[in-house]
Amino acid sequence: MPEDCAIAFTSGNHNKQIHHSKYPMAYQNITASLSPADIQEIKAAFATIQAKMPFLVTLSVEERRKLFKMGDKRLAFVNTSLIAAQSNKEILPASFDLDEFVRDYQLAANLTELLIGLRQLTEQVDDTLMAVGSEAMGSSLTVYDYVKTAAKKTPGLKTIAEQLGDRFKAIKNKPAKAASDP
Repeated sequence: MPEDCAIAFTSGNHNKQIHHSKYPMAYQNITASLSPADIQEIKAAFATIQAKMPFLVTLSVEERRKLFKMGDKRLAFVNTSLIAAQSNKEILPASFDLDEFVRDYQLAANLTELLIGLRQLTEQVDDTLMAVGSEAMGSSLTVYDYVKTAAKKTPGLKTIAEQLGDRFKAIKNKPAKAASDP
């Protein structure tokens, strides 16, 4: 495969090169499948994860906007505040729930650790979906070329060639979808 081509499809006498890039693919053709049982087990694992975290919430855009954010830079601030509170309980009002502060901090740290793993998994699933989708699209284009050629001599293929042609034109004319952040 040429170095400047991310995906090359070879089928019979037809060669197609799609998605040009100056970098070669970091993977070979993906040959895998998920059985219905695998899908059910993965969905059950999702359900187990959700059951283990019944406290998860869904925030509106407005709620997210109003909340304090604790990112990496603020983690040290929160950690130092917690240590100060634990070391100097006498300066806190009786109404301050130090145990709740400790639980919130620990849960935030635990969720951050889990989120890192979930984001890695999401990125891998998204990248694999993009790669295998591209492989399927390349194979579809090869089939479309064969159908167009064969439709000239094979009865019954003209309608399929026209349907594929209409769908291909619709795909080509549709604006590219913007990449989303996980």
